Amino acid sequence: MAGRTIFETERLILREFDEEDVESFYLLGSDPAITRYTGDEGVKDIKHAQEVLRSRPLADYRKYGYGRWACVHKENRRVIGFAGLKFLEDLKEVDIGFRLLPAYWGVGLATEAGRAVLDYGFTQLRLAEIIGLVDLENIASVRVLAKLGLKFVGMTIYQGTNTAKYVVHRPDRP
Repeated sequence: MAGRTIFETERLILREFDEEDVESFYLLGSDPAITRYTGDEGVKDIKHAQEVLRSRPLADYRKYGYGRWACVHKENRRVIGFAGLKFLEDLKEVDIGFRLLPAYWGVGLATEAGRAVLDYGFTQLRLAEIIGLVDLENIASVRVLAKLGLKFVGMTIYQGTNTAKYVVHRPDRP
């Protein structure tokens, strides 16, 4: 049973992850090409992926009503990544994030998902601003944040790592 659909874009369905997505979640958290710039340790095996799935996205849905959502490619119905919002307790801010399988890089899917995520955050959740934290060496993600309208505001230490911070405000707010 697939998780609740949040919204659709031209090529993607964004929906809540569920327990049955553990293998896809494992692929997103174990491929060094994907996790290279994430700042986390990744997942070691399916069991670890299941623990992380439960303690992060599934827990976030229950606690905040949103989180990182599974990106399902409409053409093949496969989970090819995730995109969504995460409330960062330590910063008291909401971060946009996205991760895709390498086969789907460079074709605008992160930007497509990101636009819809920002729209959801501003219109449905009525957030005043959304941040993006990124390793500056991750040029592709930096470009996506810029395409989405996030502006660089400086460097910050997040989870012990020097990280670039980008910000975008709700369109009706300065």
